[in-house]
Amino acid sequence: MKTEWDYTDLAEAYLKRPDYAQSAIDKMLAAAGVKKGDAACDVGAGAAHLTLKLAAYGLDVCAVEPNDAMRANGIKRTSQYKNVQWFEGVGEHTGMDDGKFDLVTFGSSFNVCDRQEALKETKRILKPGGWFACMWNHRDLNDPLQKEIEDILKAEIADYSYGTRREDQTDVINQSGLFGEVVYVEGTVVHEILAEDFIEGWKSHGTVQRQSKEKFDLINEKIRRAIEAKEEKYIQVPYTTRIWMARLK
Repeated sequence: MKTEWDYTDLAEAYLKRPDYAQSAIDKMLAAAGVKKGDAACDVGAGAAHLTLKLAAYGLDVCAVEPNDAMRANGIKRTSQYKNVQWFEGVGEHTGMDDGKFDLVTFGSSFNVCDRQEALKETKRILKPGGWFACMWNHRDLNDPLQKEIEDILKAEIADYSYGTRREDQTDVINQSGLFGEVVYVEGTVVHEILAEDFIEGWKSHGTVQRQSKEKFDLINEKIRRAIEAKEEKYIQVPYTTRIWMARLK
């Protein structure tokens, strides 16, 4: 089953996206009380940015990803882990067994689902008392370079919107009536990254692509010029990983 968000043309660029802040992941895992050998389902696993962290912690991970190109990259990146299996599926229909998982995660994927349907599916595949978690990496828009990029986006895209990816997810989770109190955790990280890799990473932004349409290449070229004007091989990019999580009632 596929999703209307087609990441095929963005899959290679997605490899340049930054990892989630380890401090935020550690807080999530501690709050969920999971331990090595517990079962996790990473939904919309993409190129395995979150899957790798769950696997390194020792969880047995079923990574669910609808896009063939993204899934192929994820399989390559997790090939050293015997505790990771990959499957085709979407947030609303994972194809996983009932009551199998201690933790179900959505890493930068909850916003491309019908969120209420995805929460119902999460309930179905969680064990009693299991945990749901969704998360995103948010660039620090107070950083001068990130502010400059933001100005490019707003200049080229009328009514540019982040969609739901920068929203507080608490009300959405509560609306489902399926989970207990929502727990929010975050962690910050400054990624030092090759300037060229950061430029290439922008080609993976589905939210920008969908809104810019024929201007997508122009926007990426303007971002390239802004970064190259710094004349630095490496740039530092501050991020905040934001996680909303809740335990199944």
